[in-house]
Amino acid sequence: MVNVNLVVVGKIKEKYFSSAIDEYSKRLGRYCRISICELKDEATPDNPSDKERDGVLEKEGIRILEKIPDKSYVIALCIEGKQLSSVDLAKKIDSLSLSGSGNITFVIGGSLGLSDSVKKRADFKLSFSPMTFPHQLMRVILLEQLYRAFNISAGGKYHK
Repeated sequence: MVNVNLVVVGKIKEKYFSSAIDEYSKRLGRYCRISICELKDEATPDNPSDKERDGVLEKEGIRILEKIPDKSYVIALCIEGKQLSSVDLAKKIDSLSLSGSGNITFVIGGSLGLSDSVKKRADFKLSFSPMTFPHQLMRVILLEQLYRAFNISAGGKYHK
């Protein structure tokens, strides 16, 4: 059984997001071992300068990199990543499992995104859309798509 880790920046404050995260995490338990590592987000001033922005990203990036398991295949969610269909995501996860990558880590940054160091560590960059989503909502979307991908691979009906 594959290990799926989520390393995410920021706390979930809204009950409706927490409920959805709990539901998809429970559903995913049939297909994989799922863990979510929630990291503190850095306080960011309104309208940060480039230097302040870079400082926030760097601090968050250091914390993210410390939480990525050794030998894990890292998929960073970022706008410049490659867009995949649900079927293609299922194929990607299947391919990783078959190639011996039993540990996959997805990374979701904070409100400013991900540091260059995290993007460089990533084995694959994934984008769900050219649009920007709140990082709390992105966690729900990612878990739903992971559930869909595993269900597709298992020949389930959820995808249809």
